Amino acid sequence: PVTDGSQELHSLCAQLEFLLQFDLKEKRSFFGQRKDYWDFLCQGLARCRQEHEGIHFVTSLDKLKTPVGRGRAFLRYCLVHRQLAESLQLCLLDPESLCEWYYARSPFLSPKRRAEILGSLYELDCVTFHLAL
Repeated sequence: PVTDGSQELHSLCAQLEFLLQFDLKEKRSFFGQRKDYWDFLCQGLARCRQEHEGIHFVTSLDKLKTPVGRGRAFLRYCLVHRQLAESLQLCLLDPESLCEWYYARSPFLSPKRRAEILGSLYELDCVTFHLAL
């Protein structure tokens, strides 16, 4: 199993975060806080009208104060529960929302690249992750 000490885990998480932040449009909340991929994921999963346990879990953690911290915790939760590919796929279903959140260079706007990314993430479902949440 992959644990917190794994160098591959750190590399994987850094790459995932890079993909989710690459060409992300700058958005601000009502109070001026910069939105990040966490907000994109929350909106995408909410649109599917499914309460995602990972979102509920992360929002219950009082120590997490920033969208980036919440996003990282969500990625780790999804890896442990083998839900990363499915969760991201649900967020990528709506092309209108993708254009609202990402500029044209984002790999999520290319159907071919999006399929490649999701295919790789689905392969992670057979990997066991033992991570501190």
